[in-house]
Amino acid sequence: MSHNPDDYMKDSAGRLVPRANVKPEDLLQDELVKKLFERARAIRELMRQFREDADSDIRAFLDLLAEQYGAKKGGAKGNLTLSTYDGCERVTIAISDTITFGPELQIAKELVDSCLTRWTEGGNANIRAVVTDAFDVGKEGKLNVSKILGLRRLSIDDEEWKRAMQAITDAVKVNASRSYIRFHERTSPDGAFIQVPLDIAKA
Repeated sequence: MSHNPDDYMKDSAGRLVPRANVKPEDLLQDELVKKLFERARAIRELMRQFREDADSDIRAFLDLLAEQYGAKKGGAKGNLTLSTYDGCERVTIAISDTITFGPELQIAKELVDSCLTRWTEGGNANIRAVVTDAFDVGKEGKLNVSKILGLRRLSIDDEEWKRAMQAITDAVKVNASRSYIRFHERTSPDGAFIQVPLDIAKA
């Protein structure tokens, strides 16, 4: 004998439970969560469509600038800010790269260690602590990209050190780029900008 599927509900263990045996408060909770999720999915789709429309509109504007002036607005990586005429509203596009390091990084560390050994003989070990901290693995088991890349900003006139910095440069691998669009507004031209929250948790 066939059963009407509407007479049963699947529980968290995957078992079919007769609806008549489900507590009224659990039925209400199930209905509420499903209703909220249905609305959340609709909002998510609206946000996705809005993002696509915003990207399309901005690209069209940049193409118009290119046609009029012969150059696109924004930096080499695509970062740019668009503002209203009164300066109270602005849209920012930012590109964020995901960076990892290739095997050249191990060579860089060995060269850096060699430099530190030469520089700290009979001297202050604090120099070693500061530099080697850049290569330490954090709590999440990941290298600190900004600390390692920051070593290249140190002005050290040493051939071995320069080879180490070149090895770091060669080790950099950009795995992916992700673009972000953010909206900011202020009540007056000299006021502080406040980000318009598009995260449901921050709205």
